[in-house]
Amino acid sequence: MALTEYRFSEAHTWAKKDGEEVLLGITEFAANELGDIIFVELPDVGATITAEDPMGSVESAKSVEDIIAPIGGEVTRVNDEVVDAPEILNEDPYGGGWMIAIKPTQMADLDSLLSPDQYSSLIEEEGEDEEEEEEDNLFENEE
Repeated sequence: MALTEYRFSEAHTWAKKDGEEVLLGITEFAANELGDIIFVELPDVGATITAEDPMGSVESAKSVEDIIAPIGGEVTRVNDEVVDAPEILNEDPYGGGWMIAIKPTQMADLDSLLSPDQYSSLIEEEGEDEEEEEEDNLFENEE
């Protein structure tokens, strides 16, 4: 799937312009890291969300995590299908797995987010950091 229309946050959420609205969701990387998602909590229509603050939460078999808003605005729609069937986030995070639609406070805020290439570089770096930590841990007790 080409993600050229998407913008990404370092908190592993995405934003995609959809007319006068912006759709928000979690990335495939985030969904994979969480594992099987079993519960989603999203804000109500009419709520105001602020960039870099929680806009809801997801629960998986591994943990409960806040979803951090990539940009701010007023919630105009909530994807009830994701609430009713949270596994959609694992199966189709960029399509049917959109979480909320907002009327952004500033549409220009999308420009401050990462491009698909920048986001790919970010997750590659995070993967390398994790591998280095694992390597360190493997030999931690050896002398």
